[in-house]
Amino acid sequence: MVRRAFLLLHKAGLIVQRKGPHGGAKLKVAAKQIGLGDVFVASESDWLTLEDKVVAPMMKKVRSDAIAAMNEHSLAQVVKRMKKTR
Repeated sequence: MVRRAFLLLHKAGLIVQRKGPHGGAKLKVAAKQIGLGDVFVASESDWLTLEDKVVAPMMKKVRSDAIAAMNEHSLAQVVKRMKKTR
């Protein structure tokens, strides 16, 4: 499960990975520049699709609005808040 998540983040250009004994993963972009919506989009599978011509545009708008709302918070902000709660 972790490998799949890292693969998706890598494909989205959010992390770089190195193989080998000194390998690992690190952010390709500064944490301040990565929105939660970016992580969501990178890690989501096929999102709900509908054939209904009335409902489909509404769902597309809801998804777009949700991603915009998530991107109001950066990965750096989440990490900072997590450190405060420890």
